[in-house]
Amino acid sequence: MGDMTKHVRTSCLEVAYEDRGSPRAEPIILVHGFPDDVRTWDGVVAPLVDAGYRTLTPYLRGFGPTRFLDKTALRSGQLAALGQDLIEFADALGIERFMLVGHDWGARAAYIVAASWPKRVQGLVALSVGYGTSTPTDRISYDQARAYWYQWYFGLERGRLALEQDRRGLCRWLWAAWSPGWHFDEVTFETTARSFDNPDFVELSIHSYRHRWGNAPGDRRYDELEARMATLPRIGVGTTVLHGANDGATYPETSAGKERHFTGPYQRQVIGSVGHFIQRERPAAVIDAVLAHMRPSSSP
Repeated sequence: MGDMTKHVRTSCLEVAYEDRGSPRAEPIILVHGFPDDVRTWDGVVAPLVDAGYRTLTPYLRGFGPTRFLDKTALRSGQLAALGQDLIEFADALGIERFMLVGHDWGARAAYIVAASWPKRVQGLVALSVGYGTSTPTDRISYDQARAYWYQWYFGLERGRLALEQDRRGLCRWLWAAWSPGWHFDEVTFETTARSFDNPDFVELSIHSYRHRWGNAPGDRRYDELEARMATLPRIGVGTTVLHGANDGATYPETSAGKERHFTGPYQRQVIGSVGHFIQRERPAAVIDAVLAHMRPSSSP
């Protein structure tokens, strides 16, 4: 599949991505999370292309073949950076309007784009993450705090070393803990785990979680976007949130009760017997949610 990889430059990255379907078809950008890569969309992309759409699946900063242009740039994993990367990715490809599908970090980035550049986004499908749940002031249940143990662990040098020295062991453990009913094979894991060998993966991932909880400064170039998102701007883009009932990373409670932040059509669906990786475990649910957004505007 490596031969499918293309590259495009943004202000600070050379973004690696895969591009499928007709270049003239309506575009759908699908954004993966942590620790994951574009292979997470394999069960979703082919049916969307068969349905007549174009799919674009970028590798996030710090993952796979995506690289920073500047050797000295802060390896920031802050969410505003991911959101800015996403809109710049669309700009670099000359894509004016697009459907957005995001999982985990990708969902957090997608909320930022939908809130900040609403005219660009045809619709949003967010997987496994609610809106406005990643600020240092968040009140979370003790159960959720326990599920977030890895985020606190990454605040310590010991956690950074674990990710650096045993990235496959730790990430495989996270997959199993987050999707307890999903029995993935070693080939599935290893095919994606190669993306964690990116030279910036550890530094960027650690920064992302430390910044999220107020324990690391962000990159100043995103100050304005950070300030805007801190006000939790309402989202007018039509949005569907899918959450696995058995998600072991972000509990479904964390995406509940968010309706007041949306001024456009909004729906949320909790999917039984599914964990964190909805698109891998139940791709049909994701495909259905995406097509429900696409069809009204694309019908003759």
